[in-house]
Amino acid sequence: MQQPAQPADQCIRPSTGIRLRGLILALIFCGSLFVTPEARAISFALDSIAEWGKFPRFCVNVYRWGDKFFNSYDSAYVQGSGKRWNIKLKGDSWLDLYDFKFATDGYRMAMVSRPSTTAGFYLTYMAVSVGYDMNVSKYFGGSTEARKRFNAQFNCSLFAAEYSFNTNNIGTTIVRMGQPGASTHTHIDFRGIDTNSWYVSLYYFFNHKRYSQGAAFYYSKIQTRSSGTLYAGLQMSGQQFNFDFSELSTEDQPRLPEAWNKHYSVRNKNYGLQIGYAYNWVFHRGWVLGVSVAPVAGLRKGYINIPGENGNSFFLSGQMRTSVIYNLKRKWFFGLVGRANSDMIYDKEHSLIASNLSFEASVGFRFDLW
Repeated sequence: MQQPAQPADQCIRPSTGIRLRGLILALIFCGSLFVTPEARAISFALDSIAEWGKFPRFCVNVYRWGDKFFNSYDSAYVQGSGKRWNIKLKGDSWLDLYDFKFATDGYRMAMVSRPSTTAGFYLTYMAVSVGYDMNVSKYFGGSTEARKRFNAQFNCSLFAAEYSFNTNNIGTTIVRMGQPGASTHTHIDFRGIDTNSWYVSLYYFFNHKRYSQGAAFYYSKIQTRSSGTLYAGLQMSGQQFNFDFSELSTEDQPRLPEAWNKHYSVRNKNYGLQIGYAYNWVFHRGWVLGVSVAPVAGLRKGYINIPGENGNSFFLSGQMRTSVIYNLKRKWFFGLVGRANSDMIYDKEHSLIASNLSFEASVGFRFDLW
């Protein structure tokens, strides 16, 4: 029997449904070609990067191994902030001290440089930081001229590496001169100075699972329980000092050895062993007080006052740091950090302790973009 003809709308409905489903599937497929790669391109999560291919997966695996080996802690003592990014406002002020003592009769002379102060913003992603500092000394009674100063640090749980370079060619002030017990306070401007000093150090933390230097001085970790560590390593440093006292008037002249001819010059390189102790005291939730002290002893090679006549002698210097850090809900952080580096230079006629003191105040915010 011949089947009755179906209405026209019923005849075309099945074919229309097939076309619509095919069109939707095609759109999803084409959209995935454009949308999926774009999503991967803006995702920097390690799992997402590992999905890009064999080489990215290899790099991620190497990174994870290195992070575990070099930067793992006991989570009961040290924890991460959980954020990859931070932005920080930092103010930094530093000055130099020069303390001369002469062997013949104990005559002393002390100098203090005008403070140099900078302020600036820093943006940090994990271990990489960029920023800009502006000289603001003139607004706080310090030097109106910018001084060159550069510091770089790398910290992980196992070890730390540091480089520092500092110059002073803008002048200082003689604040004390005279015999022991009879020295007088002075205020003599002295611009005949041109100094630079630097050091490179690498040292290992013995209690590296429970102590974090980054938590006390660099805001990269959070110390949750008190702990300390002995640390040791190598340091190489150098000084190049030139003092020209001939520019001072007769009444302002210090009593220097005649052989100096009103000039003092030093050029040294030093090779030493650094042994120190550091402790982070968590005295209240979110707060940590950090202290680190390290003497450095070794061999000095160079000259004092007689260029070209290099000699060897014992080298002694020291570094001290202290800080107070507060972390608020792991996002906000506030910190005060003080540092002091001192070198001792001496011969049969004199000794000089040259120190650089610095003070840092910071406030910052941690966050993630993805």
